Formats: sequence, structure tokens, C-alpha cells
Amino acid sequence: MPSLNWAGKEKVVNHHLDVPMHVLEQVYSFDEKGRQAGDNGSENIIVHGDNLVALKALLPKFEGSVDCIYIDPPYNTGNEGWVYNDNVNDPTIRKWLGEVVGKEGEDFSRHDKWLCMMYPRLRLLQKLLASDGVIFISIDDNEQANLRSVCDEIFGSSCFVANVGWQRNYSTRNDAKGIVTEIEHILVYSKTPGWQPARLARTGKMNSIYKNPDNDPQGAWTSDNPCAPAAVTHQGMVYAIQHPFSGKMMYPANTSCWRYDQDTMLAHMNGWARYELRDLDDAEKRAEVCGVAVSAIRPGVKGIVLAESLEKSRAHAEKVLKNGPWPKFYFTKGGKGGVRRKTYLDKVGGIPPTNLWEYEDVGHTDEAKKELMTIFGGKSPFDTPKPVRLLERVLSIVGKKDALVLDSFAGSGTTAHAVLKMNAADGGNRRFILVEMMDYAESITAERAKRVIQGYGPDDKAVDGTGGAFGYYELGPALMNGDVLNEALPVDRIREYVWFSETKRPLPEGKLGDPYLLGVKDGTAYYFCYEKDRATNLDRPLLRRLKTKAESYVVFADTCLLGEDALRRYRITFKKIPRDITRL
Repeated sequence: MPSLNWAGKEKVVNHHLDVPMHVLEQVYSFDEKGRQAGDNGSENIIVHGDNLVALKALLPKFEGSVDCIYIDPPYNTGNEGWVYNDNVNDPTIRKWLGEVVGKEGEDFSRHDKWLCMMYPRLRLLQKLLASDGVIFISIDDNEQANLRSVCDEIFGSSCFVANVGWQRNYSTRNDAKGIVTEIEHILVYSKTPGWQPARLARTGKMNSIYKNPDNDPQGAWTSDNPCAPAAVTHQGMVYAIQHPFSGKMMYPANTSCWRYDQDTMLAHMNGWARYELRDLDDAEKRAEVCGVAVSAIRPGVKGIVLAESLEKSRAHAEKVLKNGPWPKFYFTKGGKGGVRRKTYLDKVGGIPPTNLWEYEDVGHTDEAKKELMTIFGGKSPFDTPKPVRLLERVLSIVGKKDALVLDSFAGSGTTAHAVLKMNAADGGNRRFILVEMMDYAESITAERAKRVIQGYGPDDKAVDGTGGAFGYYELGPALMNGDVLNEALPVDRIREYVWFSETKRPLPEGKLGDPYLLGVKDGTAYYFCYEKDRATNLDRPLLRRLKTKAESYVVFADTCLLGEDALRRYRITFKKIPRDITRL
């Protein structure tokens, strides 16, 4: 598969592995009652800090667990006039490039810098996705082609789902030059191939074509094609049906067959008049419909023909036409037209999403700006935010009412708004994780979530609160100080890190009844024999304290006093706890 190369790629392609693991420290929690110092138990998280470090910090608990990722990264337009600088000249990014890529990064093009910034973040996002998860990435034409190439490399070209065109504007300026840009892109990739989106709810406009002129007890219906394709392979479904009003023999359209088998069609036609099967010696006509030679046509296929005189049959059919309900296959133009099929509203279900999202359905940038103005007292802190309806479309396509949703370029907090709003509307239990590196993470991103939870807007346009809660976090210290553990951290954070380092899984919750036990994976029990104020020894007294039965064992301790024979006999792999023993 072709891959994209750019200046500095070799420095960042595996950089996500070198990012130190940090902890997340909760600053406060928030719910309908307001701010609280303690943890309110909410699974919703807003993190302030560098999203590269924050994504790494999320791995121990959330790797392989995120159902939906939506990100709206910098578009790299070069416009530096916004609150959120939409390019990679942001001081934080410049500092990061200097540390990771080196001085040579100063000479890179802005496209090289953007790719250096995005690549390790996308690698971590891919790890966080669940096996049936999907990522949506907003972008414009500046980096769309580059992003597509990088995503093909990271997620796999077979996991490409769609390049959605979002109609971001509802009107264009008359003085615009050249070809006016009316859409932005949303690239969609799944974790594994074959992902299928949920169907979207039908709108009133879609349902308006469904009527019930014949008082059908099955409800509203619309006219549909009575035929299906592939006549040549379904020759038993190519035959004549006699029109009960005109007496004319009707056949499917060329290359088509009737929608159902002959017995089913006969039952439907008996709803108009009495019919029977009769050999019409019409092989030549049926061959014409199928597009084959007469010698290749299936023999013995009879027609569905009126069993009584046309006059008597017509009289019966006219009574059905007048009084209803009409059979599933009916005749148009008051009995003077052709045959059509009813499709009932309650059978059609939702509609499949397409790769064109029009502003009428998902909103536009002006709508998003007005939403922020309502929330923030008449001022919009962002010039081009995303509308809530756009994120609602994303969440609707994901389909899960308990989805875990991650947005690591959180900006104004639209993703949290959409999650809270949809949960309030349908009783769902969707959860969000938002990461914002800029200083407005508290004053805008989290503040928006607070106002959505409690309600906002002036009295005459007040919007009721959705309810819900979240915890607000800052990036804490690294778990390792060089080559040794940062023992200033709580023990449960250290245990979580050690387990993840070994298994790439979240630490099992709940008490396991075995104090040093981290958990069991693939038949191996993992023990972290750690005491903060003293060294631990893997010896026979310690062995007697390890109660869990397993096929093999990985035991962390400060020293090992067992010989190689004993380790083999008990199927133990010893690992030294990486800490500074000299201080004990």
C-alpha cells in the first residue's frame, strides 16, 4: 500500500511509544447541584492538558473501549486570528516539535509540521477505539488528502468507511471568487473492516409521501415498483397477469420479474377478482422479457388469468376499488393504469446515512455560532464551531445509547453538549471524554457543559437543563521518574499502570480477595508485591500468600530469593519492581 512521506516522519512514527505515562488528577466534579470538591461518580470526563499526553494517560483504563471518536483538529489554514489558532504555529505545538523533531523542524513546511503533530495522536486514538468502534475526523481541503493517506496507514485502507461532505454554509457570498467552498469533509474510519452504521430516523418530510386512500388497516403506504431485477435467473417469476379492468395481459418490464413467486401473486390478485393459472403458450413473450432466445426460456410457466368473464371480473374489481382496502398489488388511475405495489410505512424502518450531510439536516456554522451566543450571553467565543446537530448525526450513526464517546480536540465542547442532549431525549447512557489543551478548557469547554446540564439562555428563550454530570481533570505527574516508579503517586495508580504495561487491558475493578493480585489474563496471574515503605522479596513465605490458581504467574517484587529450579517448578516469571531501593 502506498504511504505518505514528509519531513520529520521518521521522528514521529513511533513517538507515541515514548510519550511518558501520566496520571489524571480530578480537580472537581459537577452536576445539577453545581460544583463539588469530591468525586460524584460520573463517567463523563473533561481533561485540560496536551492531548498527546492525555491520550496516553487514558490508555490504562480505556484502550480498546471507545465506541466513537469525533475530532475537529486544526485545519492548518494559516489563520491566526481565532481564539483557537487553526494552524501549527501555536506555541505549544512549536515547543513540542522542537523537543521531538529537533531544530530541523523549524525549516519544515506547515504541512510537514501538521503531519508531525497529527500522526502520534492518531496512533493513540486508534489504540483507544473498540474493535467495533469508529472515528469521525472533520477537516477541510487544506489537509484532507494528507489526512486520508495517514489514516489509510494507521487504520488501514480496508477500514475506510466514507468521506462525508458536510454542507457547512446555508448561503454563499455573491462577491466570492473562484469555485465557492460549500462543504467540509468528515473522514470516517472503523477499527476493523466491515463496520455498519445504524440507520437514521425518518423525518416528517420523508413520511409525508405515505398515504392511506383506501383505508388499509395496515396503515399508510406509498406506491412502489411491482418488479424486481434478474429476470433471466428467475424465469419462474416471469409470466402474464391479466388486468381485471381492461383484460390486457401484463408482463414485467424487460429484464425484470414480478416481485413475488406465482402462488403469492395469485393470492394478491384474487383480492380483485377470481383468478386461475392457465397455460398461455407465451414462451416468445417471456423470452423477450428475459432477453434470451425462446429455446432458453423455462417451459411450463403459466399465466395468472381471470377465471370469470371480463365483465363480471371488472364489476367485482370496481367494487373493491370503491370500498377498499385494495390488495397489496393495486391498479393506478382509478383502475385504468398499470399495476403497482404498496410499501407500508411501518415496514420501511430507518434510512441509511449517505456521504452528503446537508445543513437542513445537521446544521451549519452560523447555527453553531448562534448556539454558543445563546449559551454564553450573546457572545460566541469561537468563529466556526460545529453545530450540535452535526454531532447528533454522528452519534445517531454510531447507534449505541451507551456509547463511550471521545473528543480530544474538544474546543467549545459541542461533543459534550450533543451527548447530554441526546441522553436527556432518549434516556440513553452515553458517556463522553473531552480533552482540550488550551487554557479555555475550563472557561469555555467545561463551562458549556455546566450550562447545558443546568439550563441556559434568557428567560424568554430559556433552554431547560439536560441533567448529567462530569469530572474535571488536569494532567498529573508522570508515572515514571526516568527508569523508576514515581512513588509519590497513589498505589492504585501504580497498580493500574503495571497491569496495563503487562496486558494492555484496564485493571479489573473490585476486590479480588488476594491483596497483591492485579488480575488473571490468558491463564496467567499477575502479582504486584509492592509495599511503599519497605522492599519485598519473592521467597517461600511470599509464595504461600499467593492464593490464586493459574497456569502460570508473573510476580513483581523488589528481589527474588528463589532459585531457577523453583521458578520453573512453580511456573513463575519474576520481574523486578522498577523503583529506587536505596531510599528505603
